[in-house]
Amino acid sequence: MDANAAKTARESLDIAFQMSNILDTGLDRHTLSILIALCDLGLNSEALAAVVKELRKNLGPLTPQDAAPVP
Repeated sequence: MDANAAKTARESLDIAFQMSNILDTGLDRHTLSILIALCDLGLNSEALAAVVKELRKNLGPLTPQDAAPVP
């Protein structure tokens, strides 16, 4: 990826993250970038949203410590 493409991708993610925060989705930047990448690969966005909702319902809120690898 060239420098312009990387800058554009970063700016697009920043805008999407701001929108996510305004809508109070609770998605962190990393999770949002993964979801966007999956949509770019052709996965159905509504199906991904349903998966996220189901995971949240079953797992409850996670803290950053939950995502940290165990040494």
